[in-house]
Amino acid sequence: MPAPALLTPPSLPEDTATTLARLAEGLDADGLWWLSGYAAGIARGRALPLRVAAEPLVAVAPAHTLTIVYGSQTGNARRAAEKLAQQSETAGLSVKLLRADAYPTRELKNERYLVVVISTQGDGDPPDDARGFVDFIAGKRAPQLKDLHYAVLGLGDSSYPQFCAIGKRLDERLAELGATRWLARGDADLDIDSVANPWLDKVLVTAKEALKAPPRATVTPLRPLPPAPAFHRDAPFAAELLVNQRITGRGSQKAASSKDVRHFEISLEGSGLHYEPGDALGLWPQNPPALVDAVLAALELDGDASVTHAEQSLPLRQWLGEKRELTRLARPFVATHATHVRSDELNRLLAPDNAAQLTKLLTNTQVIDLLQQYRGEWSAEELVAALRPLTPRLYSIASSQKLVGDEAHLTVAHVEYDNGGGTRWGAASHLLAASEEGAKLPIYIEHNERFRLPKDAARDVIMIGPGTGVAPFRGFVQERVAVGASGRNWLLFGNPHSRSDFLYQLEWQDALKNGGLHRLDLAFSRDQAQKIYVQDRLREHGRELYAWLESGAHLYVCGAIAMGKDVHAALLEAITMHGGKSDDDANDYLNDLQAQGRYARDVY
Repeated sequence: MPAPALLTPPSLPEDTATTLARLAEGLDADGLWWLSGYAAGIARGRALPLRVAAEPLVAVAPAHTLTIVYGSQTGNARRAAEKLAQQSETAGLSVKLLRADAYPTRELKNERYLVVVISTQGDGDPPDDARGFVDFIAGKRAPQLKDLHYAVLGLGDSSYPQFCAIGKRLDERLAELGATRWLARGDADLDIDSVANPWLDKVLVTAKEALKAPPRATVTPLRPLPPAPAFHRDAPFAAELLVNQRITGRGSQKAASSKDVRHFEISLEGSGLHYEPGDALGLWPQNPPALVDAVLAALELDGDASVTHAEQSLPLRQWLGEKRELTRLARPFVATHATHVRSDELNRLLAPDNAAQLTKLLTNTQVIDLLQQYRGEWSAEELVAALRPLTPRLYSIASSQKLVGDEAHLTVAHVEYDNGGGTRWGAASHLLAASEEGAKLPIYIEHNERFRLPKDAARDVIMIGPGTGVAPFRGFVQERVAVGASGRNWLLFGNPHSRSDFLYQLEWQDALKNGGLHRLDLAFSRDQAQKIYVQDRLREHGRELYAWLESGAHLYVCGAIAMGKDVHAALLEAITMHGGKSDDDANDYLNDLQAQGRYARDVY
């Protein structure tokens, strides 16, 4: 059976020459070319550890290969791409699967069959691992692609106006470059499988027709596939909550925190789950019962009524509490509700020239607010069908397993506010905050290979994490201390007030004393008349920042999307000023850091 063209390299025995000869046995010129390219890729550190093949490798010319490129922020695009690769391999096709930042763009002109699976972040941004790939295709250096057949699957969140914008942009641009569209673009919302699965099936049928399975060369299998984890996204582990502790203080009236930030400690005992600093913990949420009651009351529906949808029958109250999104409003639901209530006002908001107003509505409004403000009639079946499926929330893990063992720690802001129409909550943060110690929570680990500490422990690291964005850096520092890393650690943290919002203050102070931290710069925005943010600290210390980067430091940013953009702009300014570079050169400098794995962002 064919195998993906990027494989985890085996551990070679002492007689390396014999092993290489065995691997090359039976390969023709094209196969040997492939093997040499693969080895070069490993040398460049570009090989992506996707999976290990248990079947013989296939020696084929590049024109017979299906290339799958993915850009993923939270892992969904990666999973969809891996699924297509595995199905194509099973069908006897030769497959090359690459993350977008590992794809050699110079090879694009030689591709014949390409599938791109890519997510859209925030207000129409590409995922961090695909920025260079998207920029290249959109730019002047992109070649004409008249021999290319392609298909694009976009993933997004329809609670943002720029839904699947990156997938749409790539799809249109590849057509402009002369490529032939294999299949109409797929646009998948948070209920990814409902769009992605049939789309992937169609691509597979098309690929099997276009790419005939080539003859196989006999090569001894590398090693068996690793066993799948017992607990994952679709089979979560019931983990015990050990600690639920508020870590923001009330402070004085002037400096009281407006945030309820909690520190959670969750037991992984008995799960077999493991994580690395930079990974996330996925939590399947539930909607607050009071919110479910409010929706039922607004629509005058019976919560005990049985509703059948997608061959599943449940009471309406259970659908709304456990299966449907209520705290995130999405454009399709607004459009459907506008039809139900015959609202000219809502229809005007949905018009293309009112994107700003729609963004404000989707950002500041929950489903219950829309139902209460624009009254209309819904049947239970219509409501369940129109609402999006409830999806897991991801939280950066705030600990190192080398220190805490079978535990995972989280730093979570509890979303709870009164908007005048009643109390509103975040589904997952409220589930956590309302849970008593000892409660069971459905969790899994979401690995994030893009957000990793340097393998070389002598490298310096710069960590920029205001607010709850500091969470992964608590794990970073714990890990660096545990392994005895000799590189320096620089943390930049910000929040409104030092007295009430200095998250993990004692831990950072101890780390400074004990050498776990070498530098700590703080930005408490409302402790003085002029607001100061972490990006301001970056500008103040731009010379030192650039010196650290020039000496090989790795740079990490975690937090809100808007903050990430402001920090990126400040980084460009520092590099321009202290590196003597033009704006374009500074941008290339950061892109190169990202390509090297030395500039990583986890923004949300």
